[in-house]
Amino acid sequence: MAELDTTKLLAARYRAAQDRPYLASALYALTVVPSDEVPTMGVDRHWRCYVSSGFVDRTPVAELAAVWVHEVAHLLRDHHGRAGLLPAADQRDRHRVNVAQDCEINDDLVSDGLPLPAGRLEPRLFGLPEGQVFEVYLAALPPSVFTHDCGSGAHGQPGPWELSGADQGPKGVGTVEAEALRRHTAEAMRAHLRGRGTLPGGWRRWADEILEPTVDWRQALAGAVREAAAWAAGAIDYTYRRPSRRSAALRGVVLPSLRRPLPRVAVVIDTSGSMGDAEIAAALAEVTGVLREVGIRGNRVTVLACDADVRAVSRVTSTEQITLGGGGGTDMRVGIAAALEVRERPHIVIVLTDGYTPWPDETPSCRIVAALIGPSAPAPPPWVETVRVTG
Repeated sequence: MAELDTTKLLAARYRAAQDRPYLASALYALTVVPSDEVPTMGVDRHWRCYVSSGFVDRTPVAELAAVWVHEVAHLLRDHHGRAGLLPAADQRDRHRVNVAQDCEINDDLVSDGLPLPAGRLEPRLFGLPEGQVFEVYLAALPPSVFTHDCGSGAHGQPGPWELSGADQGPKGVGTVEAEALRRHTAEAMRAHLRGRGTLPGGWRRWADEILEPTVDWRQALAGAVREAAAWAAGAIDYTYRRPSRRSAALRGVVLPSLRRPLPRVAVVIDTSGSMGDAEIAAALAEVTGVLREVGIRGNRVTVLACDADVRAVSRVTSTEQITLGGGGGTDMRVGIAAALEVRERPHIVIVLTDGYTPWPDETPSCRIVAALIGPSAPAPPPWVETVRVTG
């Protein structure tokens, strides 16, 4: 293996960190691994950077600095983690995935004035718009495209030149440390912008997503309901309705058997004047879908329409059977209290509301999940499990 010009390589990293100090921590977290098997430079998911000595020799320092930024961008943007969520057929096509990822990165780097080496891939080469994520580019790319392999830190598939595992060779960066590096870098970018610096649009969006992640409320609601349902289903009680089989061994004594009750759910719908029909219908459809997903359906779901008073109570199997009424003031305390007074007391109460309501002063004796409709909905008390319905 030819000797790597370490001085030139590290000078390029120093230049990249000096020109873009918000990337410094991430750049210096990369561990250099010399390898003449890698075509240019590449990274694995453990933040080890594989470098070809021939590539370093023939590439000017300014371009090497740009490649440093390019490779660390794969890791900061968690390309390998996102690639793992692609359909299996796409995951197998590592070259196409890598091209799409390069398009996501390079349009930012070019607009930031970085002199990438010749042959760089940009969205415009494929007639695609700038500023998209790689998942969007992947769907629009032609079937056969090729780029230099950036490694498992990009597309997720180990290259033949990579060390196997985090414990082989130089110590890599662990998952927790990688997340900390991403957050630190995003905070440094925010500070750079506050100091009247500039950032390409892709980096700004990335920093915003890291510091203020957009949570899929459907997924969050499903998780909250699933957890509450598991908690309720895990409750074990004794019943004399079906005597224990051990009673046969004890003449004249009837022993209770254990039972594991199925969870019952009440959905309290805010039908006050501040709630629109479209919002109610959309949110309710999602909630019933979540309930079906976790196995709760049929007569185990009670729906209560409520403004300042309870207007309708119905046991439903589909949204078409729900009766809505109201349009006055708002007091979800009344709806929660009514839900707890039904003959078969619920284990979980889901409240669909815009949040402009008083809440009970004390924690009820069941799980309460508030699905708050609208991004500006006021937060309920901390003991209420909260999911924000944003779209």
